[in-house]
Amino acid sequence: MSHTILTVDDAASFRRLIRMTLEFGGFEVIEASDGTQGLEVARSRRPDLILLDVLMPGVDGLTLCRKLKAEPSFGKTPIVMLSASTDESHTAGALDAGALAFVKKPFDPKELIFLAKRLIVESQANAQVMGLPISRHPQ
Repeated sequence: MSHTILTVDDAASFRRLIRMTLEFGGFEVIEASDGTQGLEVARSRRPDLILLDVLMPGVDGLTLCRKLKAEPSFGKTPIVMLSASTDESHTAGALDAGALAFVKKPFDPKELIFLAKRLIVESQANAQVMGLPISRHPQ
């Protein structure tokens, strides 16, 4: 079974790079170009992992992360923040908002694939322990 990853980034070139990387790793990748669209896509598709750019116009990644984590259906969904920013407050802000990891752009493709696989496996293992359904994909 292929796991679904949502990537939300306002830069089309980074979305394309992330998609190609993760598809190479065997994932299905869905995309959104801003935080508002990202929230809509996340709600409709229920991805196994969400990757968010920190700096986006409108709803930024930190705000979107907080919104997602406030919804019970996304409480256990792993979220990873990505940014080219070197501002240390973004890293701390990402973790405070509920992200499990912070990845600097440009990223190492192998490391991103490994991180995605690890976080999805851990999330599913935690769901099993808690007696939650593993698949979040709509029927």
